[in-house]
Amino acid sequence: MRTRKSIISKFLGFLLVWLLSISVYAQTLEKQAQQKIKKLETLIKTAEKKGIDVLKEKTTVRTAEIFLKYANWDEKHVEENTKTFKMIHAYKKEGQKKAEELADFERKDVIVMLDDATAFLELLIAKKAFRKPSPKVDWTKVTLEGDQLTFKNRPVFLADYTWKPGTKELNEYHGNLDGFFVTPSYVVKEDGTINSRILKKIEDKSNPSIGFVFLNHKTIPKWARSKYGKEFSMREDTYTVYDIDHPGAREIQKKLLGGLVPKMAGEKYTQLGYMLCNEPHFFTYTDLKKKKLPWASGPASQYTIEKFKTWLKLKHSRISELNRLWKTSFNSFDEVSVSMPIDISLKGSPKWYDWSAFNMDRVTEWYTFLKDEVTKHDSEAKVHLKIMPNLWTENKRVHGIDLEALTDLSGIIGNDSGATHKLIWGKAHEWQKYYAFEWRELCMGYDFMKSVSPNKINFNSELHYLSTVRSRDLYLDPNYARATFWLAHSYGMTASQIWFWPRKSNGAATGRGGKGYAGSNNQQPRVTNEVATTLIDLNAYSEEIMSMQRQRKPLRLFYSKTSAINKKTHMDDLFKLYEALNFEGTSLGFVTKDILRKQDNENWNVVLIYDTPFVTKAELESIQAYINKGGIVIIDDKSLVKNEYGDELPSLKGDHDTLIKLNSVLEIKTKALTILKDKNLMPEVTVSEVNSIGTKGCIWRAVKNEVGNKVLSIVNVGKSNATLTIALNGSGGIICKDLLKGIPVSVNPTLEPNELYFVEIIKK
Repeated sequence: MRTRKSIISKFLGFLLVWLLSISVYAQTLEKQAQQKIKKLETLIKTAEKKGIDVLKEKTTVRTAEIFLKYANWDEKHVEENTKTFKMIHAYKKEGQKKAEELADFERKDVIVMLDDATAFLELLIAKKAFRKPSPKVDWTKVTLEGDQLTFKNRPVFLADYTWKPGTKELNEYHGNLDGFFVTPSYVVKEDGTINSRILKKIEDKSNPSIGFVFLNHKTIPKWARSKYGKEFSMREDTYTVYDIDHPGAREIQKKLLGGLVPKMAGEKYTQLGYMLCNEPHFFTYTDLKKKKLPWASGPASQYTIEKFKTWLKLKHSRISELNRLWKTSFNSFDEVSVSMPIDISLKGSPKWYDWSAFNMDRVTEWYTFLKDEVTKHDSEAKVHLKIMPNLWTENKRVHGIDLEALTDLSGIIGNDSGATHKLIWGKAHEWQKYYAFEWRELCMGYDFMKSVSPNKINFNSELHYLSTVRSRDLYLDPNYARATFWLAHSYGMTASQIWFWPRKSNGAATGRGGKGYAGSNNQQPRVTNEVATTLIDLNAYSEEIMSMQRQRKPLRLFYSKTSAINKKTHMDDLFKLYEALNFEGTSLGFVTKDILRKQDNENWNVVLIYDTPFVTKAELESIQAYINKGGIVIIDDKSLVKNEYGDELPSLKGDHDTLIKLNSVLEIKTKALTILKDKNLMPEVTVSEVNSIGTKGCIWRAVKNEVGNKVLSIVNVGKSNATLTIALNGSGGIICKDLLKGIPVSVNPTLEPNELYFVEIIKK
């Protein structure tokens, strides 16, 4: 018995010693971090006396202070963090271990971050490195001017976080976005009475910072449910829970917007626009073969079907023509019926085309109505939508979102562009063979939206580069954050609200993060700090970044909504050509029927048409008109052969100089670049790349700065190291000066995946 007690006593003793050692270790890390903060703060004072800009170091100190607080909370709440880690398949088996290690992981990350900042500031003080000052942006003094946000007569880029508490501690260096939330349930009475608490909240708003108005569609007033009945509620698992075609939808919105917009008009927090909807999507299809309703898909109401009948009558004029195409025998358009949701087996058929095209038109009409209601009460208002660009960059087209039409409709390019870096469940994707992250949605999506609306700012109101529910990594390389944010801004992004900040000001997890919390940026000090310091660097060179955004796009890929609706993999096929051209240093763009008709055709030199068999008569005519004016088209044999219903179309007419027939991606790419070279339109800079993957991975752009030198930006999105050779046409020798370090660097650099190379090229 004594032996057993002795064993228990010894075990408890060892346990106590172990727990004490852990506590001492944690205190040691905390103490180390605090000492390093003091050392960095001392250096900051020294640097300021020497006139060195220290905004980045002050930001790093604040990030360290925030995350040391978070680490202390995490240390005391292992059980709560364990639950969130166990929500993730990749961390499920070791959820408790991850939670137990989290606090010290954060402290160690803070220490590395402080060491890096200290080392570089020492170089600056010793004049072994140099830095261009960056403005500490006062968000209350930022204004929107055309395609840029302006602060102190310079373009600036802004970033904040979804759900970040609005404390001075967090707002000073990590964003100060203001705004207001609007939802239908604020209309508390049928006569249009607005909730008095909401009106008081508007009156009492005191933060004069730039922001946006979030129009929510997830709630319905009690009186409306009673008046309109159960049929009014629809698709309640999406972000619009009511039938947009029901007359009651417009009635509510007129009362809501009429009651609130006049009180918000002209306020600073509306300057980034009225966001008409969060992630709009109206999928209306099913898959009977798989016996399941796909994600976010739903039915169509009788109001929608009646609209569809009217649309069909305008489209086809005669019921005999509809019957021919649909292989039906309706006596009139009033008799037309279609099974809803429509089955995916019909994809490629006239019925599928008509429904998909109509679905886009009726959704565009709905948001046109909302825009008109907003601008009726605020004539200076700009609107946008938080559109998921993958609804365009991927293949599906039965979701109701016409990205071109909605971008054209909006005064601000709205989106929630994302990038995928590590998939924590599911099958591997093709991009993982070649790239460090999936950049298709980011680059291709932004090039398209900027082609539609080149003179508008781009506001990503739910940025998903750091994490999504499926793409996450607790040990994410901070260089990835820099790579994606740098690319996004050079491709057109102006401002962003990042996903996300699911902690309270004291570090406590809010619970709002759900399955997306564990392993995300609020547990990653260096990643969060890298975002902030990347924005500082972007703002130091904002004129050069804006020059990249404004670069002429001489090569334009033709996008046909018709082929995208009818083909199963149209966007995959179009991406093959885009991908082949995106690593050549030339800014790419798109044209459509409307871009060809509305915009100055002198803005580009060549239109490329690849694997686009289906086009409407109007699309075909717009291309022919472009050729007739002397425009150059390169086209393959598969393209422009059928109309939307599969009927044959006449061939384009043009001579060998204006209508060039080629079939492979390589042939089209080679010819397009040759034409640019012959016209002296290729970049003056050349970048040659060698890597172990065998396909190019460095995306680059070059612009001229105010003194006439070339500024070169390269991001290695490839999966392997890339060895580069930089040259300047017509120059015997060059020096490359790292603009972020202020020192000469190699003209033959080797870039790791996610690495940025940002230099000024100076002739010797």
